[in-house]
Amino acid sequence: MNILIAGYGKMGRIIETLAIERGHRIAAAVDPFYIEEKTASFAPVFKTIADLDRAGGAAALSIDVAVEFTRPDTAAANIKALAERRIPVVVGTTGWLDLLDEVSAVVNKAGSSLLWASNFSLGVNLFYRIAEFAAKLADPFPEYDVGGFEVHHNKKVDGPSGTAKTLAEKVLAQMKRKKIAVYDKLDRPPAPDELHYASLRVGSVPGIHTLTFDSPADTIEITHTARGREGLASGALTAAQWLVDSPGGKVRQGVFTMDDVLESIL
Repeated sequence: MNILIAGYGKMGRIIETLAIERGHRIAAAVDPFYIEEKTASFAPVFKTIADLDRAGGAAALSIDVAVEFTRPDTAAANIKALAERRIPVVVGTTGWLDLLDEVSAVVNKAGSSLLWASNFSLGVNLFYRIAEFAAKLADPFPEYDVGGFEVHHNKKVDGPSGTAKTLAEKVLAQMKRKKIAVYDKLDRPPAPDELHYASLRVGSVPGIHTLTFDSPADTIEITHTARGREGLASGALTAAQWLVDSPGGKVRQGVFTMDDVLESIL
């Protein structure tokens, strides 16, 4: 694949390194804050997606797919700009999903493609499925209350994490006695139908997510601990390959998630 990296920060550079190791090519990068004209692999760096047009566009740059890891306040605009240029995009930025319907409409109207996930780590996506199964098993036993917490580095700009929100939504979908996730500080006991999921920002923690089932007799905990960003980059590249390599040999069109990728693997 020839990859456009949108956001040439820590994640963008990890994606670049891993992509090259896997035999892919970095066609270009877009980052308004990167001061050099080339990436580490000598791909051109543009300030904005619009600047791609002045370089001849996606065809001239041989772009097959974009991988976007930027910020919540820029992700939606980036996705729209890429969709309008018919550049398929994999998005790992979190904190923008309140605009998903609006963005999806632009993607579908353009006949382009978007694959988003709150977390592209294969381990996290397996963790989701384990958590769903555990929630379904625990639901008939009201003595087991459920909640959890997540921990991330102190530079993370959104909270709770997108992974935490996805986890809570998947657990709620499996439990009849829990109806709503509460992410804020509670100055009261949680209601019986509330799932309390808390957040902590400290130091350099890549990411820890825990789901707890607690009863008067014992505790069951399920935890995913990330050791770094490499798992996210690996999953994003796997998703990008899935997006552009459909069984019919054409780029998949529409809006997809990591669940679609995992379903095809399983």
